[in-house]
Amino acid sequence: MGMGEKLLRLLVGVLLLPLCVAMSWALVDLIRELPSGREFVSPQALALLGGYFIWLGVYLGIVRPTHAYVWAHELTHALWGLLFGARIHSIRAKPTGGAVALSKTNTLIALAPYFFPFYTMVVLLLRALLSIWLPIAPYELIWLFLVGFTWGFHFTFTVQTLLIRQPDVVDNGRVFSLALIYLLNLAGICVWVICTTPATFTALGSHLVARTALVYVKSWSGLVALWGMIAQLWA
Repeated sequence: MGMGEKLLRLLVGVLLLPLCVAMSWALVDLIRELPSGREFVSPQALALLGGYFIWLGVYLGIVRPTHAYVWAHELTHALWGLLFGARIHSIRAKPTGGAVALSKTNTLIALAPYFFPFYTMVVLLLRALLSIWLPIAPYELIWLFLVGFTWGFHFTFTVQTLLIRQPDVVDNGRVFSLALIYLLNLAGICVWVICTTPATFTALGSHLVARTALVYVKSWSGLVALWGMIAQLWA
């Protein structure tokens, strides 16, 4: 990646930072306007959160299945490579690390393991396949528990991995990569909230538009004020 592309990615990454703030703010708005009581802590929400926190207990106190994460990481690279027409030459995964050789790559292929919850998608795919032959509705809470459990797996290992220098992130620009990863993971959280509470995509969209406009206006005003201060100091 040339210097020009690096600077462009840095600029795009910086421009995405206010959007990260706006989207976080919109999610808070969405949760705040949820009705209190039983509608908020619905069985669906409890099942999802139960799966997440049980995984968190396993991760913090029992075992960390690193090998399973490495396989998920490399398989995600491979899956997204296939989606973009790449050929898989080789793939390996060990507890200490792994690698996948593809005929081509791009930003989404490189960063996919950090925002694509592989095992959660396996759970959702398995549910969809079983629903063709079996009644799924009576077991909906179990599926939501598994979604929470596997998404917790994805979240904790993503954070753990990003705390270490990652070539995928460095090669695509740290600011740009981390901003994109944050936004896409936050989008996943928004989907889980909407699927398990009375919240709607319309409400989320309304909050996101309002907060995005506000954050970018405030950011621009702050930059103008800062530039004015610098200009005065140099005058």
